[in-house]
Amino acid sequence: MGDIFQQKVRMGMIGGGEGAFIGNVHRMAAALDGRIELVCGAFGQSMDNTLRTGAALGIPKQRLYASYSDLIRDEARRDPADRMEFLAIVTPNHLHIPIAEMAIVHGFHVMSDKPAGISLAEVTAFADRLAGTDCLYGLTHTYLGYPMVWQARAIIGEGRLGRLRKIYVEYPQGWLAENLEAGGAKQATWRTDPARAGLSGCMGDIGSHAHSLVEFMTGDRMSQIAAFLNAHIDGRRLDDDGAVQFRMEKGATGTLIASQVCAGEENALKIRIYGEEGGLEWHQMEPNTLIERPASGPALIHRAGTDKALDAEALARCRLPSGHPEGYLEAFANLYRDFAAAIRAGQSGAAKGVPGIKEAVAGMAFLEALVQSNRNDNCWTEVPVRSVDEAKKEKI
Repeated sequence: MGDIFQQKVRMGMIGGGEGAFIGNVHRMAAALDGRIELVCGAFGQSMDNTLRTGAALGIPKQRLYASYSDLIRDEARRDPADRMEFLAIVTPNHLHIPIAEMAIVHGFHVMSDKPAGISLAEVTAFADRLAGTDCLYGLTHTYLGYPMVWQARAIIGEGRLGRLRKIYVEYPQGWLAENLEAGGAKQATWRTDPARAGLSGCMGDIGSHAHSLVEFMTGDRMSQIAAFLNAHIDGRRLDDDGAVQFRMEKGATGTLIASQVCAGEENALKIRIYGEEGGLEWHQMEPNTLIERPASGPALIHRAGTDKALDAEALARCRLPSGHPEGYLEAFANLYRDFAAAIRAGQSGAAKGVPGIKEAVAGMAFLEALVQSNRNDNCWTEVPVRSVDEAKKEKI
């Protein structure tokens, strides 16, 4: 990265206080390469939570705030050499866009948890506002930071599988197999609340990861879907399970399954992609291995590691020699590293290698189409796409 990191990139954070899960993961990932410094935060719904979290993280009291609006306004008034440079948003979904909008108005870059918001309309409107700024926007689809995901994308892009025909992607979890929200469990409570989670529960939380993985690996988009959503726990207001049949724009068909009520499952995201001349298989829980199966000939086992003959983009995301396992935190850190590099390089719109506003809009279009399909007797539904003129505004 040359000399661009002589000074660390200064990060603020909204959310991620005591009782949260993903906020601490963001902080560990951002810190891994030593190129980002957390300088301020509004971590909890209460100031007491923020003060305790900030004290544990060693942040001065004067850089701890009661609300996101207080943080953004006060940081904007600080000397440019001292104020935060970008804001990480790790709140429930309904706050993602309001916080991101205020941040870019005040000139701050944004790294947001996914999904980008709670409706396609608000995310599309935000995309238009972002296009009129010099700000970067990143979306933490963590699994797109894995080296072997990039290797799969390269193999498909080179045409080694031929024309794609079939895609299977599944993401089973078991943590919501019981009615945790009835007992007040924080992570379950907001994820099953339509006002905070948005129009979908399980599909918005993890199905969106499966969707982004399909589109990233194939370089294609889902154009039509037929969706089946379920809520298996009595009284649960959002889906905790579902399946989607889909058609890709270039002709491949597939099935996407996501569920959070598969008792005993951990985080078993996996994908298989088949073309005329072979197939690929990748499992998130065994992330350093990618299996390539040519139509004729033995299977090829691709392994992550800095001493392997991988595609350049995959190799750039490997940190250790082969046989030294890397995983979720390293993949997450790859996104933050590339985002920080884009800030130091003076980029705007989207950071190279990091999901951005294009993926944010595509993800919300997918979620709205699947909810519409489920409501309309699971009928085939077009996934909306923005016009060419609107897409040109996104600087991506």
